[in-house]
Amino acid sequence: MIHLKRLKGFTIWLLLGLMTSWIISCNSGSVSRETKQASSETAAIEFWTMQLQPQFTDYFQSLIANFESQNPGVKINWVDVPWTAMENKILTAVSAKTPPDVVNLNPDFASQLAGRNAWLGLDAKVENQVRSLYLPNIWKASTLNGKSFGIPWYLTTRLTIYNTDLLKQSGITKPPTTYADLAKAAKTIKDKTGKYAFFVTFVPQDSAEVLESFVQMGVTLVDSSGKAAFNSKEGKAAFQYWVDLYQQGLLPKEVLTEGHSHAINLYQAGETALLASGPEFLKTIAKNAPTIAKVSAIAPQITGETGKKNVAVMNLVIPRNSKNPDLALKFALFVTNNQNQLAFAKQANVLPSTIKALSDTYFQNPPTNATTLDQGRIISANQLKQAEVLSPSLKDFNVLQKAIYQNLQAAMLGQKTVDQALEDAAKAWNQRRR
Repeated sequence: MIHLKRLKGFTIWLLLGLMTSWIISCNSGSVSRETKQASSETAAIEFWTMQLQPQFTDYFQSLIANFESQNPGVKINWVDVPWTAMENKILTAVSAKTPPDVVNLNPDFASQLAGRNAWLGLDAKVENQVRSLYLPNIWKASTLNGKSFGIPWYLTTRLTIYNTDLLKQSGITKPPTTYADLAKAAKTIKDKTGKYAFFVTFVPQDSAEVLESFVQMGVTLVDSSGKAAFNSKEGKAAFQYWVDLYQQGLLPKEVLTEGHSHAINLYQAGETALLASGPEFLKTIAKNAPTIAKVSAIAPQITGETGKKNVAVMNLVIPRNSKNPDLALKFALFVTNNQNQLAFAKQANVLPSTIKALSDTYFQNPPTNATTLDQGRIISANQLKQAEVLSPSLKDFNVLQKAIYQNLQAAMLGQKTVDQALEDAAKAWNQRRR
C-alpha cells in the first residue's frame, strides 16, 4: 500500500488504475520536438514506484505493455521500492549519478532534491497546452522558486472520519468543522466518556498536519525572503492552541512520541472519536475494526478561520541525469494523462490532478444507496475547490518542521513559555537559513 503523506513519515496508502491509448497522441503532440524525436529511439526507461507489488502488478504490466506497443523499441523497466527504503535509495542513486528515469515521490521530499538541482526542469519541456490540463494549484505544488520540477499524479484531501456512537454519548449532534469547535468537542467528549476526541502527532519528520493547521489558522510560515514569519500574533495563538489542549489533558500523552499510525490504531480501538485522514482508510477500518466501521461516518476536513483545506500530492519527477530524459517525460505524461488519471482514481479511491478527469460524474454525483466510501469521494472532490498544498515548497522544509515541533513540544511540557518557544523556533529556522 502507498502512503500519501510525506516521504518523511506521513501516511496514506494509494493506488492506480487502468488506461487507454488514444490520449497519448494528444499529449505527445503538445510536448517539445525533442520529446517526439526521443520516442522513436530504442531506449530503456527505469520507472520507480513505492510498494505497489504484488497488489498492482497486473495494472502496471498492462500500463507498460500499452506504452511499449505505441513506442516500438522502448522498454520500461518497473522497479517497485519499499516505502521505507525510497528516501535513502533515491538519495543514493541521485548522488551516484545513476538514477532511474521516472520516480514517484511527493512535492515535499522532491523539493529538497530540487534545491540541489537533481530534477529535470520542466518549464522548457512541457508546453502550456499540456500544463493547462492539470489543476493550476496542484501543478504549482511541484515548483521551487517558480520553476517546475514535477508532474502531478494523484491527490487526496483529509476528511473527518467520526464515531457516531461516541459523539452521541457526548451529546454532540454534529462533528466539529473548525479548530475552535474541535477544542470544545475535545473537552465535552473527555468529560462525558473519558476518551479523547482525536490524536495528532507532534513528532518531527512525521505528519505535517499540525504545521498545516497553523496555515489554516491564518499563520504565514515563512516570508518572501525565506525568513520565519510564524513568530507573529497568529503564530502565538496557534502555539497556544495546541499547548492548551495538551496541558488540559485533552490530547493523549503519546502525541509527543508516536506517529500518525497511532491515530488510526486509537480510532480503530474506539478510543478516539475523530480521525483526520483520507477516505482510503475507511477500507482499512472496515477490515481491522468492523464494529467501529459500522458506526463511522464522514464529514469535511476540519479547518481554521481561513477555510483552507489541505491536499496531499504525489507526483512524477525525472532526474536530471536520466539517460533518456525526453522519453522519460513522454512516459510520465502518459501515466498522468486525463484518461489514465480517471481510471486510476476509480480504482484507487483517490482524486485525479487533471481538470477533465475531476469533472467526471464519478466525482460529482453519488450513486443510489451511496456508501460511506462514496460519500467520502464526493466530499473530497468538492474540497479541492478550497484545497491547496499548505506546506511551503522549501528545500529544507524538514528543518522548519523540526524547529517548530521541537519548541512546541517544549512549551507543551512546560519547559518553555509559549513566547520563548516561538522565539526559539524562529531563531533556529533563521540561523539555518544563513
